[in-house]
Amino acid sequence: MFDFSNVTIWFDALLRQTLGLGDFWSILIECILVGVLILAGYAILAICLIFMERKVCAYFQCRLGPMRVGPWGIFQVFADVLKMLIKEIFTVDKADKLLYFVAPFLVIIASVGTFSFLPWNNGAEVLNFNVGVFLLTAVSSIGVVGIFLAGWASNNKYSVVSAMRGAVQLISYEMSLGLCLITAVILTGTMQVSGIVEAQVGPWNWLIFKGHVPAIIAFLVFLVAGNAEANRGPFDLAEAESELTAGYHTEYSGMGFGFYYLAEYLNLFVVSGIATTVFLGGWAPVNIGIEGFDGIMNLIPGIVWFLSKTFAVVWLLMWVRWTFPRLRIDQILKLEWKYLMPLCLINLVLMTIIVAFGWHF
Repeated sequence: MFDFSNVTIWFDALLRQTLGLGDFWSILIECILVGVLILAGYAILAICLIFMERKVCAYFQCRLGPMRVGPWGIFQVFADVLKMLIKEIFTVDKADKLLYFVAPFLVIIASVGTFSFLPWNNGAEVLNFNVGVFLLTAVSSIGVVGIFLAGWASNNKYSVVSAMRGAVQLISYEMSLGLCLITAVILTGTMQVSGIVEAQVGPWNWLIFKGHVPAIIAFLVFLVAGNAEANRGPFDLAEAESELTAGYHTEYSGMGFGFYYLAEYLNLFVVSGIATTVFLGGWAPVNIGIEGFDGIMNLIPGIVWFLSKTFAVVWLLMWVRWTFPRLRIDQILKLEWKYLMPLCLINLVLMTIIVAFGWHF
């Protein structure tokens, strides 16, 4: 398996030794380059996900989806982005201007920050702290503040109600998400994202195989809670158009709304990427213990494995969205506090017992 850290070491040596740059300029250039790559990847994936959502939705509803702008409608997303960029950005009367403009940036910062934790390949981790799982959940929680501020600052009672419902939903389901990640941490013995993936390298070492029943339960609960955390159907109550116009971002136009729209789709990818990283081996290839087969699988680049698994989970979550009807707020909270939370706690104890007695594979 190719180690991407060789590329970063080579580039660092190019700046320091070949070009003779000092520590300050070398680190500055590297940080700028990494930041540009993150934002470019973020934008490209957003375009792919929006187009994919439309086609998947059309497939389930027996229609074609976008077809007119470019071959198979592939340029429709670019047309929508252009339309959004040229739309006027306005503020409503008596709105809190500072909070109104800060809120979309908090949501996009949380989304990009969480996106930066994803391990794309062996040695290709942008943020790789020894407490990476803790920091990942902390950074993702910033988005809740952005959603609440959007409704509060808009001076719109419908937006306030939607923001309160959205904040309650996100905070509630973060509990189950955190417990599922802790279950994986107990099994692997590390909170470092790269360490969790490396623990899954080898024949049948993915956590859903290695941790058997508790890991499978944690994976399924993570998908449900992650779907709710990403504001996806059937948990998209924060944007229940039929009840609260457009929800917490009703009073936003242009790219103010665009940031929320962008973050929603990338949060879908982030949730799927975290599920892939923690439970499906991340960039680790499929190994079954047969030398010839494993050798061929190891030739496939890790980023191909990671993206393939992640988009498979994305497709599964899109399938869920366009299959089940939207839930009420009482049903959403009941599902979390009466079913998922107790299940996660029991599952956490079960995983602890299995690891303590060495009953895992």
